[in-house]
Amino acid sequence: MSYDAAPPRFEDRPEKPTGRHPVNIGHLVMGLVFLVFVGVWALVETGTVVVRSIEDLRWLLPLPWIVGGSIGLVAALLRKN
Repeated sequence: MSYDAAPPRFEDRPEKPTGRHPVNIGHLVMGLVFLVFVGVWALVETGTVVVRSIEDLRWLLPLPWIVGGSIGLVAALLRKN
């Protein structure tokens, strides 16, 4: 390795392109699924949804995955265009 040349100064560095980076659909989906799980938990804890047995949760637990999957599909379709 040669130490003859000094590293480029901040002013001499090429400018980075500005703008927004593409959305990572996997991160988007998992973040939304987490938020819906928190929403389901909040509904159960506040008493909005009364859970008498584990069978009462059979329609609430798949809800985050359905919401996340549908948002992921929409995001993937919009990204291709």
